[in-house]
Amino acid sequence: MDFNHTDTQVQIAEMIRDFANKHIRPKMMEWDESQKFPRELFKQMGELGLMGVLVPTEYGGSGLGYFEYVTVISEIAKVCGSIGLSTAAHNSLCTGHILYFGNDEQKKKYLPKLASGEWIGAWGLTEANTGSDSGNMKCTAVKDGDHWVLNGTKNWITHGISGDVAVVLARTGEPRAKNNITSFIIEKGTPGFTSGKKENKLGMRASETAELVFDNCRVSDAQRMGPTGNGFHQAMKVLDGGRISIAALALGIAKGAYEASVKYSKERYQFDQPISNFQAIAFKIADMATKIEAAELLIYQAADMKNRGEKMTKQSAIAKYYASEISVQIATDAVQIFGGYGYTKDFPVEKFYRDSKLCTIGEGTSEIQKLVISRDILK
Repeated sequence: MDFNHTDTQVQIAEMIRDFANKHIRPKMMEWDESQKFPRELFKQMGELGLMGVLVPTEYGGSGLGYFEYVTVISEIAKVCGSIGLSTAAHNSLCTGHILYFGNDEQKKKYLPKLASGEWIGAWGLTEANTGSDSGNMKCTAVKDGDHWVLNGTKNWITHGISGDVAVVLARTGEPRAKNNITSFIIEKGTPGFTSGKKENKLGMRASETAELVFDNCRVSDAQRMGPTGNGFHQAMKVLDGGRISIAALALGIAKGAYEASVKYSKERYQFDQPISNFQAIAFKIADMATKIEAAELLIYQAADMKNRGEKMTKQSAIAKYYASEISVQIATDAVQIFGGYGYTKDFPVEKFYRDSKLCTIGEGTSEIQKLVISRDILK
């Protein structure tokens, strides 16, 4: 594996830094306070090729690989975790699911709109009582002629209100039966498909999270993706890539908190010298740097395997688990380095602190990652 960043990665990072400083940084705290999802921002990002990073050029995407994708998510998250999270969910979940498992007609219909940012995508797996226990989901799809009728709710769905199209996993067999879940593409405005409660969150507040509600929602069989009952298998494959997304998101948040801490430690004087001169602060910064380097290596190992088409379930789980946990640790240390200022919204690290925690929960908790890792080792 080549550890040097490619010219493309360097150019992407520079482009995102310029874009973020102009369009994200000035508004991010306003969006955070009001919990506003900045829909127009994502249209602008689509014009830059950031909404279809992995989508082939034939479907209107950028046609890039996972190294470039990690760069996109981590560079955005260095400035704002919320925007990074929405970019990741759009790319790897909804768009990624259609890319990997949609038929050619479905890809031609949906991928160009998603890759351009004209449409925002949502992905519905989680339910109120079946977060990790997806085989026991309550949302059902019943065959009725050449249609399916969906009933139930999905919770904690990114872009649950603003999404123009959702990939929804519904139970088409008995609870806990093998091959009992099927995936469907459902457009906003389909009768019986509405949005429910918007969550009031600790962090990632500008990334909209809400319920999807299905009340006798009829969709054509043409909206089904893959064979009936194949949905759980599809979801697990999608989540393999999604774990790299969240790992990259956590990495970006960690880097943002670390860089802010280094800068502040050189500028903040106590006892007539910068606090970076004190070993207590210097050692925290050394620990931050070490954890970031280790997380980045794990992420790029998983990304390299994904690019080569190798099975990387364990590696993506390790990367996601480690990166998300160290992101919380680094954000916590950053607040400590900033002291009282770190606890205020006038300085950036309190937002990194709040945003980081989601990374240990979303797309599989740290506990689920350890389950995936241990099962792979002990099988």
